[in-house]
Amino acid sequence: MKYFEDIVLKNPRFSPRAHTVTAEEIKRFAAEWDPMPFHLDEEIAKLSPIGKLFASSAHTVAIGLRLSHDMMEKDIAVIAGLGWNDLKFPKPVCAGDSLRLKSQIVEKRESQSKPDRGIIISLNELYNQNDELVAEYKIVTLMFKNPH
Repeated sequence: MKYFEDIVLKNPRFSPRAHTVTAEEIKRFAAEWDPMPFHLDEEIAKLSPIGKLFASSAHTVAIGLRLSHDMMEKDIAVIAGLGWNDLKFPKPVCAGDSLRLKSQIVEKRESQSKPDRGIIISLNELYNQNDELVAEYKIVTLMFKNPH
């Protein structure tokens, strides 16, 4: 089991696979979760400042989350997520983009209220096939310390 004490700071890891976004996927996700016209209709999207169909920010985060699970160690003493911070979308994700995730733990501290726990902060960066940053966010996670 990997505990709070075993966490190494600033050791970047990359998703083992990329996810290629399709127009159908963008429309399907948007229809259920973010039904803005420019996520649903390619003709309407052409009139937007982006100029073509693009994924919603929620869809982009969901892809990053899925890619992070591909990277997650199986025996890690995670208790729960505590929050997401500093969420940014510097470029849109469009149909045909192939996304991969870079993740690293940038901060860790012991819990002040629970001495058997620690808190880590991971910086997740989602890049497209041109190495352009399309999303960036920090995830705050609560972990167990080693009980021995």
